[in-house]
Amino acid sequence: MHFLSQKIEFPHVTEATSDGLLAVGGDLSSERLIHAYTNGIFPWYDKDDPILWWSPDPRFVLFPKDLKVSKSMKQVLNKDLFRVTKNKSFERVIHHCAEAKRQGQEGTWITDEMIEAYVKLHKLGYAKSIEVWENKELVGGLYGIDLKNGVFCGESMFALKSNASKVAFIHMVQKGGYRLIDCQLHTNHLESLGASYMSREAFLRYLK
Repeated sequence: MHFLSQKIEFPHVTEATSDGLLAVGGDLSSERLIHAYTNGIFPWYDKDDPILWWSPDPRFVLFPKDLKVSKSMKQVLNKDLFRVTKNKSFERVIHHCAEAKRQGQEGTWITDEMIEAYVKLHKLGYAKSIEVWENKELVGGLYGIDLKNGVFCGESMFALKSNASKVAFIHMVQKGGYRLIDCQLHTNHLESLGASYMSREAFLRYLK
């Protein structure tokens, strides 16, 4: 197990455990987070744990060409039930993501410390949000990290109305201009939208 110091560096990702845990500790400074994401590493931990840094192998990703939009979802999109914006309400999106109830989880990994760190990244132009509105009400959205090299690292989504988070995700994939979406870890929901596994080695080549 690698314990980080104040120096902004990580062990090589090949030193991660079989489940992807690479290092413990450090901080959530903007410099460390940007360094982490550009090297295929991300933080994920519960509020009572130290900061845990991960680099799983394989990685769960989505190429825009592989996006699957169901017939029923196409009908939703064609009805123009929602209005979609970008970076209009980042802080509200991340707070909604933190408050969202998720099956099999108690509480949230999006702590106040994480929120503060990602709001700073947003102000620096790295953290981006997609908002979904029904009339003037924010009903869904997502946020993540734009590495400015064609890769978007998705962090979390939320929906207060059925299909709102899917609308945000599909909009980001189809209109975001990205060549690869990093979904980090497998979920059935993302798999249904077309995400699949890629080796960590291949993923790191895309980052470079």
